Amino acid sequence: MALLEIFDPKAPPRPIGIDLGTTNSLVARVRDGRPLVIQDCNGKSLVPSVVHYDERGGVIVGEDAQRRAAEAPNDTIVSVKRFMGRGADDPETRRLGTYSFVPPTTPEEAKSVRFRVRDRVVSPVEVSAEILKVLRSNAEDELRTVGGAVITVPAYFNDGQRQATKDAGRLAGLDVLRILNEPTAAALAYGLEKQQNGLFAVYDLGGGTFDVTILLLDHGVFQVKSTGGDSALGGDDMDRLLADELATAFGLTEEVRKKPALVRVLLDLARATKHRLTDAETVTVPNPFVDAQASAATVTRDRFDVLVKPLLERTGKACRRAVRDAGVEVGELDGVILVGGSTRVPYVRTYVEALFGQAPLGDIDPDQVVALGAALQAHQLEGEGEKEEILLLDVLPLSLGIEVGGGVVDKILPRNTTIPTASKSVYTTQEDGQTGFVLHVVQGEREIASDCRSLATFTLAGIPPMAAGMARLEVTFRVDVDGLLTVEAREQTTGRVQHVDVKPSYGLDDETVEKMLLDALDHGEADLQLRRLLENRVEAGRLAKATQKAIVVDVDLLEAGEKETIEAALTALIASAAGEDAAKIKFRMDELDAATKGFAAARMNRAIATAIAGKDVGSIEATVEAALGIEEAHARHGAR
Repeated sequence: MALLEIFDPKAPPRPIGIDLGTTNSLVARVRDGRPLVIQDCNGKSLVPSVVHYDERGGVIVGEDAQRRAAEAPNDTIVSVKRFMGRGADDPETRRLGTYSFVPPTTPEEAKSVRFRVRDRVVSPVEVSAEILKVLRSNAEDELRTVGGAVITVPAYFNDGQRQATKDAGRLAGLDVLRILNEPTAAALAYGLEKQQNGLFAVYDLGGGTFDVTILLLDHGVFQVKSTGGDSALGGDDMDRLLADELATAFGLTEEVRKKPALVRVLLDLARATKHRLTDAETVTVPNPFVDAQASAATVTRDRFDVLVKPLLERTGKACRRAVRDAGVEVGELDGVILVGGSTRVPYVRTYVEALFGQAPLGDIDPDQVVALGAALQAHQLEGEGEKEEILLLDVLPLSLGIEVGGGVVDKILPRNTTIPTASKSVYTTQEDGQTGFVLHVVQGEREIASDCRSLATFTLAGIPPMAAGMARLEVTFRVDVDGLLTVEAREQTTGRVQHVDVKPSYGLDDETVEKMLLDALDHGEADLQLRRLLENRVEAGRLAKATQKAIVVDVDLLEAGEKETIEAALTALIASAAGEDAAKIKFRMDELDAATKGFAAARMNRAIATAIAGKDVGSIEATVEAALGIEEAHARHGAR
């Protein structure tokens, strides 16, 4: 039994872990080595993620806000997490839109959703900050002073959504230590609380997002093997399906169903009905609408199972892919950990058991487990952990790279790379006299940049004009422990540097991540063929220009009949590059290479003779090394 905790005014601030959820949020701390959720003055730990803006300019959060949602739906923001990091023109924004959105007037405004509430305009970051302020206040009531905070996000949140969450924490006055993936936090709580090791799947179905993660727990080391999911799938979708079912049973017309106040009432009824169906086989729902045809609606658990089955099948696809990406079989898993309030639905547990071939582990409250894990991580990051040494090894959900010559993608960091991580690649110029590089950073699994998601575009200018292939651009990608990307570009001959923190202002479309992976599989062969064609076209263009220039500059080195042979091969190459046959382009490049072999040797001999004339051995070695470096640069893809 823990000793009574006495407040010490000289005690240092205590770290906290926060689960900023779609439906509910909560905060936890560590006491006597054990993670515990923090309750409010009413003894409740869950804070509904609902924010109401009243007519006096005040802000109400939690249950009181939830009660006002039906009477003031436009001024009460529910499930704001689903809008985090999304743009005004995002399909998911439009699908969820029962609010009064502020139309964007500039391209910059279009990158972020903005709500009109009463006489003010607020963003999802500001709304989330209000929820975090309440959680911070609850923690201060118990701890007096709050230290650093670890805030959790779905594993499939992208850079923009993660940055938006971090910004919300700072706006709420929190020192954000880390943004932690929810499945990893859950595994952390489970692994340390239950002292278990092994290979686990974490099935995380919350109010608005779904994640699946395969983790290896080994004596304090938490290594993520793979991750997957859907950033727009959760219990809210179950509520919408059930709300439509109730509206039909009540006999509501389409016109009535579109009224925001009635939509809110229907969704609240649907959520309450879903909760009752957890224990009951049949639920009768009284009709609260005066102009409806039926006095009540009856919903059975079997009917509810039929409604939500397509949603669960979407989670099944992501689970099977995550297991495959981890390089394991389902039978090798030691357990399945359930996370998120939506996993309380009986059919979810039945589906998960059938999917993985074993009963899921649910002995830690699925509503609390993420916050408990976040508290443990915060405790360790603040240097207060004594019992356990924890090492978290998370991964990238999607590949990161840049667009290179021909519009193809060079993947610098492949998906499922363990983070934090860094990697670099070296590129060169395509054109003579090129004085800058335009770097287009993309995310996704396709081979062509236009098929991937654009993250950022920036320019490294001020490069002295050089011959094509002479400039050397080193591009470094760094992903920190929060999953946020920084890109640095350095031109090696001049030392000029440019870097950008990739903070896209909007999130992925509904099912975009799922679609990215499926498209990569469905179009894999076609993408590779197109990549090969574009790469060969770029190389053919480079080779043609270099050859055309050479036969003009060093025409005196051409032997009799050699110029005609080279020009014929050059004409054939240019013609093939305009076609669609990658193999033919490669064949014509080989032909030109063979035709210019003697000419190239003569040019090299002249260049070396000129370079070493009157120089010592050391200078000659440096010249040779430089020549080899130039040749290597010519072999690289050209940056745009």
